[in-house]
Amino acid sequence: MKVLKFGGTSVGSAENIKTLLNIVAKEKLQSNPVVVLSAMSGVTNLLTDMAESAERGEDYDTSLKEIEAKHFAVIRSLLPAAAQNPVFTRLKIFFNELEDLLQAVTNLRELSLQTKDQILSYGERCSSFMIAHIASQQFEEAIYVNGSELIKTDSNFGQARVDTELTEILINDFYQANKSKVLFVTGFIASNSAGRVTTLGRGGSDYTAAVWGAALNAEEIEIWTDVNGMMTADPRIVKKAFSLPELSYTEAMELSYFGAKVIYPPTMIPAFMKKIPIVIKNTFEPDFAGTYIKSDVKASSLPIKGISSIDHISIINLTGSGMVGKAGFSGRLFSLLSREQINVVLITQSSSEHSITFAVKPTDAGQAISLIKKEFELELDANKLALPEVENNLAVLAIVGENMKRTPGMSGRLFNALGRNGINVRAIAQGSSEYNISVIISAADLSKAVNAVHDAFFTDLKRTLNIFCLGTGNIGKTLFNQLKEQMPFLSANNDLQVKVAGISNTRKMIFSAEGLSLEHWESNLNTNGEQADLADFVERMKALNLPNCVFVDNTAAETPIEFYQGIFESSISVVTCNKKGNSADFAQYKSFKDTARKFGVDFYYETNVGAGLPIIRTLRELMMSGDKVARIEAILSGTISYIFNNFKGDAGFYETVKEAQELGYTEPDPRDDLNGKDFMRKMLILARDAGYPLEVADVKIDNILPEACLNATSVEDFYSELQKNAAYFEDLKTKAANDKKVLRYIGKLENGNVEISLQMVDDSHPFYMLSGSDNIISFTTDRYHARPLVVKGPGAGAEVTAAGVFADIINVGSLS
Repeated sequence: MKVLKFGGTSVGSAENIKTLLNIVAKEKLQSNPVVVLSAMSGVTNLLTDMAESAERGEDYDTSLKEIEAKHFAVIRSLLPAAAQNPVFTRLKIFFNELEDLLQAVTNLRELSLQTKDQILSYGERCSSFMIAHIASQQFEEAIYVNGSELIKTDSNFGQARVDTELTEILINDFYQANKSKVLFVTGFIASNSAGRVTTLGRGGSDYTAAVWGAALNAEEIEIWTDVNGMMTADPRIVKKAFSLPELSYTEAMELSYFGAKVIYPPTMIPAFMKKIPIVIKNTFEPDFAGTYIKSDVKASSLPIKGISSIDHISIINLTGSGMVGKAGFSGRLFSLLSREQINVVLITQSSSEHSITFAVKPTDAGQAISLIKKEFELELDANKLALPEVENNLAVLAIVGENMKRTPGMSGRLFNALGRNGINVRAIAQGSSEYNISVIISAADLSKAVNAVHDAFFTDLKRTLNIFCLGTGNIGKTLFNQLKEQMPFLSANNDLQVKVAGISNTRKMIFSAEGLSLEHWESNLNTNGEQADLADFVERMKALNLPNCVFVDNTAAETPIEFYQGIFESSISVVTCNKKGNSADFAQYKSFKDTARKFGVDFYYETNVGAGLPIIRTLRELMMSGDKVARIEAILSGTISYIFNNFKGDAGFYETVKEAQELGYTEPDPRDDLNGKDFMRKMLILARDAGYPLEVADVKIDNILPEACLNATSVEDFYSELQKNAAYFEDLKTKAANDKKVLRYIGKLENGNVEISLQMVDDSHPFYMLSGSDNIISFTTDRYHARPLVVKGPGAGAEVTAAGVFADIINVGSLS
């Protein structure tokens, strides 16, 4: 036979009770189950509130009527009229008794634990009596069982301890006398030797089921709830959490102790002692296999089984020389707390014995401090102990699994995931069994931490990157199109999910922690977005506190650069095609690099130099592998490249520049390209990445244009000056042609010096065959000395630039 326990949600409505009875009917085909029931969902909380209101002398009638109406509505829905009256009558007696108790509390202005247990017992009594009578319409031999008459405990009201020997005798005798019946038993409640009602504490109905299962040596104990078993994490926090097919008793206890609310540790003890499997099932998906908790679990490939958490915790720090080498100090401290029923969640002590840190519920912290001050008054007066300090607004995160003992690097993976997301660990505890590593963190960081750790350990799931995109021009729009098209590929081949959590331009901004759809992002931004404010955009990004977060700057503006430092300090990576940040003062460039490294995040800017060409990455990898860069030569302006690649034959310089502008290769004023300043920024970034602390003034630029062209007052005047200086350019072209050379505007880095100049190169030079608007760069190094390493390809355009930004984003994902 089996024991089936149904939680508050499962008995919370007429529809749910019908589902419950169908499950019982299916089980009854094999044997007569024992059915343990909780109070209807919300009723226990209402009873607690009513009791506390009565103690304060406040009105509780509305809540009492609400509970009554909740039960009566189910009876009217599920029982035929002729069968309703006996149930109404009995429930009315229960409610009258409850009202009398509450009135007594009001009169006395006192709520003892004994009285509170009696009040709370009516939740289970009412639901079980009602459901037993509804079930009797379907099962002739269904009976209501007041579990408090069969489970005997001590008089520790609110958290009573079961007298196992006597309880098992009473349950067995009762079961043998009613073996042919379906028993509907009240969960949570018991009684002491005097017959006074006691309660079994948190998870008491589960505990009732375990006690019955152990007493009857049941085949298994089924806990029916509203989730698909024990999950890898709280599904309300981690959307990717999944159900675990099985857990050992130890793993389940560890997860439950640290906040997994599906089942509670005491529940498992009676089952554990007799090796009875516990099955967590979903009332609303009864065909789902659920989670088996048992002793003989199969070997698992998962490094951990789950992540659990307690979202409200306080820690108390006790320091002082009076603890060092003092035998029995810890025993004295924790015995004191135990005597006063203060549960210590976690303990950690420094190896020097100079400090002890322990975690308690926030409601217990004040009392714990008072007790410590009183107990250790002499040590405090003698300055052998410092005054105890309490820290609030904290949370506990724990990773659990038996495989942790056999898998190296578990701690490293945990702390890397936390550190990379800027989550400060206040205290750490790991048992010698190595089934559990627990950390205390800020409660505000809990959601981010659990998601980040879940991504780190369950790597067969898709890792998630949350990106915030600034700029919706050509590059931004193209990036969104590429992301939309590549999502299936990333999911299938990279196990990566990229969520766009925020978008902003100069007019509007919009956010979604769940990710914005890229199907109609532009209309959504324009219709539903709020007024853009860059400072607010950055603060909102930080406030969302999402894991694996990336700020993507697709602008050419100077203002976003001001926020990079603060973004890094918030443990958020930056991907940017905006070269102004890296080409300003060297101190700023170095600060960005150092801060990103300090906070364990990435700063990627591949598109600063050659759009989508792998130039920055190639240089970085050459240097990381120990190669020495002797010389870098480059053409890093698509505009200038196009002009000189086409300035040949009968083409005049004026006509070539004009054509380049008409094709969209130049800025509205071609001098913005031809003055070499953009090229200079790119060479400066390369030089800095190569290890040279150069400033803008250190870069030598030879002008392509005569002074008259540069100083023209308008674009029209500029073109006029070009025509006037046609002979100058023709002479250059003719000289190059006569020498069988071509004109190239080349940047060079050598011996820490950077210069950009117009050169004539022959067919032995790697830049001789350059065509179109391509960029090209050659690296002469110790390894690539006789024949330089050359990277060549399109160095401008929305498609290739967006692709470079895309690649940088994926690089962040591959390292998170």
